[in-house]
Amino acid sequence: MLAFIARENERAINFINKYLVIYWSNVFMSTVNQLVRKPRKKKVTKSGVPALDSCPQKRGVCTRVYTTTPKKPNSALRKVARVRLTNAAEVTTYIGGEGHNLQEHSVILIRGGRVKDLPGVRYHTVRGALDTVGVDGRMQGRSKYGTKKPKK
Repeated sequence: MLAFIARENERAINFINKYLVIYWSNVFMSTVNQLVRKPRKKKVTKSGVPALDSCPQKRGVCTRVYTTTPKKPNSALRKVARVRLTNAAEVTTYIGGEGHNLQEHSVILIRGGRVKDLPGVRYHTVRGALDTVGVDGRMQGRSKYGTKKPKK
């Protein structure tokens, strides 16, 4: 008889524990009145390209043109430029493609888009715009590198 009572007690305790979890999970929900008094806060999304000020591109002047090495598994000399923008922000921008004509005081156009293996580089130079020439001899993906259609 005692074993039966002990088993029944164990079942009752398991039942109570199971429903306590459900009860406590609902305790932390807000009531309608609480939400009327203090509404839920909207999540603020941070911009990945703050220096562009919600513009598609910005113009700037190169203050330094140099090469840098990428993060760990990769190895190369990536061409980058430090640029002072028209809104007085100073950013590091990646120069894509093979070869470039940029030097100090070149006026360039930048767009958003980070380079994953270069820390701190969140912008790309637009090839073929302002002082930046397009990539010579490019046949595929020409629009991304500012190259004109070759003459037949």
